[in-house]
Amino acid sequence: MTVVAPQLPGHVPLAVATRGGIVEAVHFGSIAVVNADGRTLHACGDSQAVVFPRSSLKPFQAMPLIAHPQFSRLDFDSREIALCCASHSGEPRHAETVAEMLRKIGCRQQDLMCGTHPPLYFEAMDIRPRAEDVYAPVHHNCSGKHTGMLALSGLLGAPIDSYVEIDHPVQQAIRAAVAHFSGVPAAELVVGIDGCSAPNFALPLAALARAYARLGRAQPGGPYGEAPRTIVESMVAHPEMVSGIKRVDLALAHAGHGDFVPKSGAEAVHAMLVRGREIGIAIKIADGAARALHVAIVETLRQLGLVGELADTPLECHARPPIRNWRGVITGEVMPVFTLKPPSPA
Repeated sequence: MTVVAPQLPGHVPLAVATRGGIVEAVHFGSIAVVNADGRTLHACGDSQAVVFPRSSLKPFQAMPLIAHPQFSRLDFDSREIALCCASHSGEPRHAETVAEMLRKIGCRQQDLMCGTHPPLYFEAMDIRPRAEDVYAPVHHNCSGKHTGMLALSGLLGAPIDSYVEIDHPVQQAIRAAVAHFSGVPAAELVVGIDGCSAPNFALPLAALARAYARLGRAQPGGPYGEAPRTIVESMVAHPEMVSGIKRVDLALAHAGHGDFVPKSGAEAVHAMLVRGREIGIAIKIADGAARALHVAIVETLRQLGLVGELADTPLECHARPPIRNWRGVITGEVMPVFTLKPPSPA
């Protein structure tokens, strides 16, 4: 049997890790900066590389719920809307809010199909969870998104025990929203199953950036009405619900003072709306390394003139983070090695 190798993206070096003053590891990836009309303004590597947005897709997975004509009867406040778009850390405020959302829609934790994992809080704080502790689905970083899917199932009169199936009305509504904002026809969206068991739709990196740019249009209108604005304003008002303590998205939100709407995804994907410029930024690190992603995000913002001096800011620790050994001795650093460029003429 002949095995056909998949076509590899044209990623380029974005960051390196050093030791003893030489490069020890190279992290490849790509970057796309796109406006709401779909025009690529800056790029690095392969802006058309097809990637799974993973959790960067969450604002669009929440879109059909927030846009539903009967959404207001659920009585979700802006903190709960932000949590529908979150990869939260499983802090008490996150778990308690998910539990309250479930109560409002008449569902139980057992109805969540996201599974269970130790809260991301422990990793962010660099501490180990206790072996004897037991965690529930509300601690899963995607539990807010799944609660939103359960809520939409109720509004649509659809069964709640199959809401993660690709042919379920909830997932079909999400597919339509992703197609609308990204500009990729629904029939062309490649489907994969995310770590939380919900479908995820692969997009060219530039299309993911465009989707974020379209979130910030001054006059949203269209089939989703005020839902994009509601989602953006909720995420801006409550970044601590979208992310968590010591997480990069929370640092970005604070650094942007309301202008940045960031959302990270697994396997080192990141997307962001920059409201003041109505642009979207999408980044993918090929090997899935978060240490390289954080460096690439900050350097992209620096090259675009969106951040100034980083000393004593929430982003300082992410710009060129030191590498330490088990004794805490600094042995090297992670540093950016790319330059954003306008796209080549066709």
